Amino acid sequence: MAMKIAILTGAGVSAESGLGTFRDKDGLWTKYDLNEVATPEGFARNPSLVHEFYNARRRNALEASHNAAHTALAALQQSGRHDVTLITQNVDDLHERAGARGVIHMHGELMRALCAACGHRWDAPEAMHPQDPCPACTAARTRPDIVWFGEIPYHMDRLAGAVETADLFVAIGTSAEVYPAAGLVEIARGETLEINLAPSARANAFDTHRYGPASEVVPAWVAALI
Repeated sequence: MAMKIAILTGAGVSAESGLGTFRDKDGLWTKYDLNEVATPEGFARNPSLVHEFYNARRRNALEASHNAAHTALAALQQSGRHDVTLITQNVDDLHERAGARGVIHMHGELMRALCAACGHRWDAPEAMHPQDPCPACTAARTRPDIVWFGEIPYHMDRLAGAVETADLFVAIGTSAEVYPAAGLVEIARGETLEINLAPSARANAFDTHRYGPASEVVPAWVAALI
């Protein structure tokens, strides 16, 4: 039977593609103070440092390849067997490269740029710099189109509506420690499923669970649905 499915993906989905999470011991994050590179205040103090950090992340993402979990989720969406809304906390474009469409990026997109002066958005070059002019207003106020700590995630009404009305809400590869994403399971009215490497901080809030590497567990789950 066709279902309306809302899927939230987190860093655990892209980790197997070589993109680190906040908690990786030797990852890119550990080389920077997040207060300096992932907050509006840090950007105001030192835009060069912020761009250096995101240029490095962008290079990492461009060099990465989507994995079997990304491919399986795109196949689920493309199959037409179910109405699938794909929501991600990730800022990479690996879902899209795997073939997914209409992905809701609640924390922004690494491959997009934003003008802090006029709000214009455009495709980011591989390397961004503080002196780059906005193509719309020419102000040298360009920044990555990323939701930083202290900022409101994008598309909250849209994604909350998708979760509330879904027959099935699935959280994949998320630690469930960062709100508001961690609270989405609380507004789900249908069945809920957690797919993760290990139980998350909110595991008890889900009806059912599947644990193991996303590249193994997600394709098996999708195969059963289509």
